[in-house]
Amino acid sequence: MRTYNEIFVGKSGYWLLICLAVLTWVLVKVTDIDEQHMTIPAHSADLFSKDYVKWEMGTAGTLKSKLTADRMLHYQDDGTTHLDEPQIIFENDKLPPWIVKSESAILSSDGKNLSLNGQVVINRAKAKSLKPLTITTRNLKITPETSYAETSERVELFSPPNVTTGTGMKLIFVQPIHLQLLADVKGRYEKK
Repeated sequence: MRTYNEIFVGKSGYWLLICLAVLTWVLVKVTDIDEQHMTIPAHSADLFSKDYVKWEMGTAGTLKSKLTADRMLHYQDDGTTHLDEPQIIFENDKLPPWIVKSESAILSSDGKNLSLNGQVVINRAKAKSLKPLTITTRNLKITPETSYAETSERVELFSPPNVTTGTGMKLIFVQPIHLQLLADVKGRYEKK
């Protein structure tokens, strides 16, 4: 026959196990993260970078273009790369480079199309036979591989003291440079 201590300790042991099981269950429920909250949104960044830089070299090994941005986010679901404050520089042999800046941009998954969003400013510095040129527009689409850009938005060309405006533009940044305004072209030109 068992003594009182054996029975009491035996029952206490069971009570202790039951209390530990209940406490464990409560802790799991309190600290468990709901699976719904853990699901990753379909369109979420998988890579990021600050002070992003991408160089593209020509066939001769010289710099063809350079893309920089304050911040880069890459999205795995569609493969796009989103850029904040991007700047792309198109180099030209023996001529000043074209410098294109915008508020934001999206680079396609294959890297062949760059959509500059918001205000876009394009600059080309003065050279021996060229006047400086500043072009302002919005929402410019660039094909970096072919150094081609186009927009359907309003465009303003400023080459002091001359100003030309129009709607829509096609531009090739490399030799032979080609700039075409598509509609509603107006200009103000001053003679020296």
